[in-house]
Amino acid sequence: VVIGVAIGVCRCREKQRKESSRLQTVNRKLSAMNKLLMEENDRLQKQVSQLVCENGYMRQQLHTVNASATDASCDSVVTTPQHSLRDPTNPAGLLSIAEETLAEFLSKATGTAVDWVQMPGMKPGPDSVGIVAISQSCSGVAARACGLVSLEPTKIAEILKDRPSWLRDCRNLEVFTMFPAGSGGTIELVYTQMFAPTTLAPARDFWTLRYTTTLENGSFVVCERSLSGSGAGPSTAAAAQFVRAEVLPSGYLIRPCEGGGSIIHIVDHLNLEAWSVPEVLRPLYESSKVIAQKMTIAALRYVKQIAQETSGEVVYSMGRQPAVLRTFSQRLSRGFNDAINGFNDDGWSIMNCDGNEDVIIAINSSKSFSCTSNPNNAVPFVGGVLCAKASMLLQNVPPAVLVRFLREHRSEWADFNVDAYTAASLKAGTYAYPGMRPTRFTGSQIIMPLGHTIEHEEILEVIRLEGHSLVQEDAFVSRDIHLLQICSGIDENAVGACSELVFAPIDEMFPDDAPLIPSGFRIIPLESKPSDTQDSLTTNRTLDLTSSLEVGPATNHSSGDVPSSQNSRSVLTIAFQFPFDSSLQDNVATMARQYVRSVISSVQRVAMAISPSGLSADVGPKLSPGSPEALTLAQWICQSYRQVASVFVNLRAELLRSESLGSDLILKNLWQHQDAILCCSLKSLPVFIFANQAGLDMLETTLVSLQDITLDKIFDEPGRKALCSDFAKLMQQGYAYFPAGICMSTMGRHVSYEQVVAWKVLEADESTVHCLAFSFVNWSFV
Repeated sequence: VVIGVAIGVCRCREKQRKESSRLQTVNRKLSAMNKLLMEENDRLQKQVSQLVCENGYMRQQLHTVNASATDASCDSVVTTPQHSLRDPTNPAGLLSIAEETLAEFLSKATGTAVDWVQMPGMKPGPDSVGIVAISQSCSGVAARACGLVSLEPTKIAEILKDRPSWLRDCRNLEVFTMFPAGSGGTIELVYTQMFAPTTLAPARDFWTLRYTTTLENGSFVVCERSLSGSGAGPSTAAAAQFVRAEVLPSGYLIRPCEGGGSIIHIVDHLNLEAWSVPEVLRPLYESSKVIAQKMTIAALRYVKQIAQETSGEVVYSMGRQPAVLRTFSQRLSRGFNDAINGFNDDGWSIMNCDGNEDVIIAINSSKSFSCTSNPNNAVPFVGGVLCAKASMLLQNVPPAVLVRFLREHRSEWADFNVDAYTAASLKAGTYAYPGMRPTRFTGSQIIMPLGHTIEHEEILEVIRLEGHSLVQEDAFVSRDIHLLQICSGIDENAVGACSELVFAPIDEMFPDDAPLIPSGFRIIPLESKPSDTQDSLTTNRTLDLTSSLEVGPATNHSSGDVPSSQNSRSVLTIAFQFPFDSSLQDNVATMARQYVRSVISSVQRVAMAISPSGLSADVGPKLSPGSPEALTLAQWICQSYRQVASVFVNLRAELLRSESLGSDLILKNLWQHQDAILCCSLKSLPVFIFANQAGLDMLETTLVSLQDITLDKIFDEPGRKALCSDFAKLMQQGYAYFPAGICMSTMGRHVSYEQVVAWKVLEADESTVHCLAFSFVNWSFV
């Protein structure tokens, strides 16, 4: 008994000791955060006092004088040095520039050199990544962040200096020269290449001086600035596809906290040379919010993520180490950026482009898809990899909502057979084009989460697409496809953040060294300007009637978000990669171009369906050029029906009564009609261009997939014979009757109907035939 009591007392004391240690750690963190907030408050008070003391006129004058002096100073220091102490060609001159860079950086990080304002949508608090601010009025774009990180200063500096590991837009960073600068500091000359986010603008590069040193108070500093113009740095051949941008004094201030951890201040100040991009994209290069999201906040999140992983706070599923999952995310992102940019030194070249193609085809015959840990596991591609890519502008479409839809409803835009082809090509010797095994996608996708970042701004997951063979001998063979996927930017309140969905086929065993060929979507919001008009983009979108009919209820759900989405614009970039054999290059290129165009069309229809603008008069939904709007086509269908109503009275009378209703009610009644009403085009192979809700239910399809269905595919053999025999009568007299029969849904289910009434839909002049309408009366599944 005494021994048991003693053991119990020891356990209680151990629990008390652990709890006391935990509370002390929490208290140290709170004290450090309180210190940080007090310093930030002092800085803001100084800034307010400065603003109050200066009148508007004097401040403008001083700003002009300071800008001129700064420009002259930069010219003398950076471009045309005139003093030996500031000569960037010798160590003494570089040290002078480094010390000046340090002073300017510290004045931005902790002083009032820049008018910082709080980043919209990011309020400081216990759940926030830190305190984030952007510049209000300064040259270039600038952002600042500060926060508490549970890592030592030297470890944080080591992580942040390795920019390609955490900055997804960083293609390459190379240190050309490094030498000591006294007091344990170092000076480095660094050349950095950045990826372009879209196919519409060239990439950027930087030639900078990076200064690492320790301050008297023990703080660790890494600061950086550009050294010169486009003529300096590595050879011009290496930078031929880049536009030289400028880094103004920026960097990291890392201060140790008592008891462990660090307080970090991050400043990013850039001039991205917005003049070199199309005018419509310039807001992307002139926005401090974008820089804050892509660089400043990303850096702070990354070091916090590493701190959590180091402390063991992060536990991921499937037994994967956090570093392995992080590597997968980086490889997906880098492969996607490689495809979008298509740099010549990576082996990419444009294939037969005359400048007028909407889809760019690039090929890479030298691209290697081996893993870093096991180069012997390379995938042997006889031909190489082909990339089909395109960029377009969207209006009034929330990027986060669109990416969520693309992620959750893959069957609305993807072709299972194309996914199967790419997955099969990853296995040596199993090229499946053009004789791919016939497989039917069941429409089911299972999302298996692997991990996420600290604020869930990025999700890594495995997608399983379930497929079944249509060949009898392979009926019991699994045709499932697995995709490794990252999804980011799904928070609608994250101002300036881009949204991405990037995926790549992966072996079902999910090996750590699996080769990846990423494809996907990137949607980047563009800040609106007051002078922008909605008409500038409506002509660039191809919209369909069925999307507009779904907009009604969708608009109601998002009505509260309309003010934030109206007049907003974003740029959508799509890139899909396909391995190919050299003998099939032309075939794969044709398939890739057609597939990407099909995806673009599907995404545009989805974008219209989720757009808060809905059926507004300002941005009316339209079909392809020359086709009517939704309301107009509904009126034509009802007016043309009058010609057959006296002959066939089986069709519900609501269509007749629609004549006396307003145009909105005509469309509503047609959409909600209980019989399945379908319209098809007058082509040699008629395809459906419209279906009401009952029609979609009968076909078991969706708005996006409707236009992929041909008329003959839904009828059985007797139905097709009846259609062929009476088609001439339909075209001659304007209507026709088909007796009771059986048709088939897209999922293979049989549908019975009492009769089908068909009639020609005439345009307003009552002489031009626009399409054919079919009404399936009293249909039901067998």
